[in-house]
Amino acid sequence: MDIQVRVWRQSDPSDKGRMVTYDVKDISPDASFLEMLDVLNEKLILDGDDPIAFDHDCREGICGMCGMMINGVAHGPERATTTCQLHMRHFNDGDVIDVEPWRASAFPVVKDLVVNRGAFDRIIQAGGYITAPTGTAPDAHATPVPKPDADAAFEAATCIGCGACVAACPNGSSMLFTAAKVAHLGLLPQGQPERDSRVVDMLEAQDEEGFGGCTNMGECTTVCPKGIPLTLIGRLNNDYRKAMKKR
Repeated sequence: MDIQVRVWRQSDPSDKGRMVTYDVKDISPDASFLEMLDVLNEKLILDGDDPIAFDHDCREGICGMCGMMINGVAHGPERATTTCQLHMRHFNDGDVIDVEPWRASAFPVVKDLVVNRGAFDRIIQAGGYITAPTGTAPDAHATPVPKPDADAAFEAATCIGCGACVAACPNGSSMLFTAAKVAHLGLLPQGQPERDSRVVDMLEAQDEEGFGGCTNMGECTTVCPKGIPLTLIGRLNNDYRKAMKKR
């Protein structure tokens, strides 16, 4: 495949930034999108140019690092996947592909396609933990958990914090991320002692980071590579109302 890639280049946060066009030739349809960028970067280095900066780590759809907008869609045209698992066969020979970083005020651009997602870390630090005594591990099944609750908790815990939900949301809201992090602890017995303080503190941290408000557009769930359901936001709102009534 021969394609043309228009990539957002921004040397640092103070730089205005611009789209730069590159020709990439002889790309295998079986190559991943990140492998295509690797090939492009090798050419740029050989030509003495600055390679394109982009986040990546596991390249197995687990870590959530490889976030970028591809033709205006978070993680690209193939639904429910990460960028590292997006393959070039989803594009056509001769295509022009636009690649941009996440667009959200809470995710400032560091360089090119790399954004600072530290805001997510600070939301988790505000309440994404449980109080547990240290020492010997408890016996298996010492705390019974109903299977529906365990299944729902596991579903919420699959969130990898990639930020696609924020990038896709017209408001730049992180409600789906926060809801997943609140729910996977709030559904389990071990998470009950901090249940009320957790939801209040994490939502306050979310607002302080500058994320927008949720208006139930549903774009977040459409692009979520792990299929986190929109119902978790309803659960979050319900927990928040209950917590505020107790204050």
